Amino acid sequence: MERRTFLTGAAGAAAVAGTGALVTPALAQGVMQWKMVTAWPKNLPGPGVAAQMLADRITALSGGRIEVKLYAAGELVPGHGVFDAVSEGTAELYHAVPAYWGSKSKGILLFGSQPFGLRADEQVGWLTHGGGQALYDEMYGRFGLKPFLCGNSGPQMAGWFRTEINSADDLKGLRFRTTGLASEMCSKLGMAVQAMGGRDMFQALQSGALDAGEFIGPWTDSALGYYQVAKNYYWPGVGEPSSAEECGVNLEVYEGLPDDLKQAVTFACESLYNPVWTEYTTKHAQALKQLVAEQGVMVKKLPDDVLIAMGNAAGEVIADLRDDSDELVKRITESFLTYRASIADYMVYADNGQMNARALDYTYGG
Repeated sequence: MERRTFLTGAAGAAAVAGTGALVTPALAQGVMQWKMVTAWPKNLPGPGVAAQMLADRITALSGGRIEVKLYAAGELVPGHGVFDAVSEGTAELYHAVPAYWGSKSKGILLFGSQPFGLRADEQVGWLTHGGGQALYDEMYGRFGLKPFLCGNSGPQMAGWFRTEINSADDLKGLRFRTTGLASEMCSKLGMAVQAMGGRDMFQALQSGALDAGEFIGPWTDSALGYYQVAKNYYWPGVGEPSSAEECGVNLEVYEGLPDDLKQAVTFACESLYNPVWTEYTTKHAQALKQLVAEQGVMVKKLPDDVLIAMGNAAGEVIADLRDDSDELVKRITESFLTYRASIADYMVYADNGQMNARALDYTYGG
């Protein structure tokens, strides 16, 4: 969306002064110009696209009173610097994922994804109906931020591997790219975890600096070309059963808004959650077929003993969070576990039952 052009500069000021008129600056007219910094390359399929959607939607729902200009990773600040940039007031808001902010607090990581944790619908259910949003606000308030979930990738893949995985022993010493609590799970399995951006992951796989890595899923991963350097594409991505995308707004800026603009920002984030999630799901499905048919990608399931080993390691990670020295991290963990237990019991009869029935051998649609 093009930004409005306002009369600026010495020549313009002199012309106005000559007529005796008053200059009415943008802010006085009720128009705020916000900078959105993101963790993504511009228009990267998936998160880069979603970030632009959010910028456009805030501008539209505010009636143009907030004009949001997006800055991709590296244009204003590095991708992993967006949290601090908004906290410190360099920009008004960011688009990223909670999985990147574990150095701030381990409790933050639970709001993005949890190994063997919540699906995309369950994640927003926890925040909306299970008390999670109040804890999310409390944690981010420590850093001068107001957080919102604004999308989700859905279930991620386990990753791209240069060699086959036949047992949990094959994971030991494996140089692997991942983030968030999944990185802690992998470390407990003896993997050499490395954190890096999506483009850097491609280069590391290509050079042999990495043995394997996961980023998001087929739609985004195919755009980054991982299939060119690693043909084994493993599932399920139990490290991230879903991965929530978030918008962080500078808290002072947010609290200074009139109530209707607070609602505009809130609804812009909330209203994008399902469109972003369902776009990922739709395009992941399409991209996976193309990767297999056109690029020779081999889609493989992790052996059950590997998944069980991962589950046990994930359990240790969550136990560590329950014993954290920060009482807020403890409260976040207990809230997450309470919601997970409740929803998991129900899903046996609901979604699990439906999906298992759908997978049976029968004729459907001729």
